[in-house]
Amino acid sequence: MDRIDRKILAELQKDGRLSVTELADRVGLSLSPCHRRLKALEETGAILGYHARLAPSALGLNFAALVFVTLREVTRQPVADFEAALAEIPQIVEAQRLFGDPDYLLHVVAKDLPAFQKLYDEQLTSIPNVKRLSSTLVMKEVIQDRLLPM
Repeated sequence: MDRIDRKILAELQKDGRLSVTELADRVGLSLSPCHRRLKALEETGAILGYHARLAPSALGLNFAALVFVTLREVTRQPVADFEAALAEIPQIVEAQRLFGDPDYLLHVVAKDLPAFQKLYDEQLTSIPNVKRLSSTLVMKEVIQDRLLPM
């Protein structure tokens, strides 16, 4: 990856809706070389995809919590089963496996506190292999979707 590839990535992080023509102009390339580089960045996995960033509150999701999960077993199949169960819960918008204790950090959104409590009581506590759940409420988003340093 060279300087031009990094410029392409930086521009797309700022605005993923750029046309290839606009992108080429911003990074100082003609259309064909820019398109080839863009395709190569997609194929190598440097670009994971394109999406719209939505405002949770506009969708009625005014509540956010961080849930820490400790598992009973951290061997291959129980971990795979746990992760598959997470994938079935749309209110979990991000999940990270951690080193040490706890084993996972879940970012959960909900309509409000009662909706979160219902999700917690009915779904999170019933996921296989969960030993302990601990949650904390998000007071305010300070840094969100920060662009990666180029």
